Amino acid sequence: MAKTKKESVGLGDTIEKITTATGIKAIVDTFSELTGIDCNCDKRKETLNKLFPYNPNINCLTESDYNLLTAFLEPNKNTLTPEEQSILSDIYYNVFNYRLQLSSCGSCWKGKIDELRKVYNEYKLND
Repeated sequence: MAKTKKESVGLGDTIEKITTATGIKAIVDTFSELTGIDCNCDKRKETLNKLFPYNPNINCLTESDYNLLTAFLEPNKNTLTPEEQSILSDIYYNVFNYRLQLSSCGSCWKGKIDELRKVYNEYKLND
C-alpha cells in the first residue's frame, strides 16, 4: 500500500515530519510506551499548528477597512506616517489575523502593503 504524503498545515506538522525522518519520534514513542509517560507530542503539534499556520485564514475586508485602504492606496503614496502605519496594522490584523509591529523599515512595510493591495484589488474587481 502506497503512503500518501500529507501536506503540513503548520509548524507542528513540519516538526513531526522531521522527528519521524530522523528517528527521534520512534525513540520518544518507545520511551512513552515503556514508562507510561505521555510525551504530549500530539497536543504540542496541534498548538504549534494553531500558532504558526502556513495558510492562515484570510478574513473579508470590512467596508470601513476598504474605504481606508482606498484613501491610502489610490494616491499611490511613497511615504508612510506613524498614523498610517497604525491604521494599516489594524487592517492587516483584521484580514490576516497577525499584528504588525510599527517600524521605520520601508521594505518591511512594502511587502505587507502589497499583501493588502492584493486583497483590496480583489474587491475592486468585484465592484
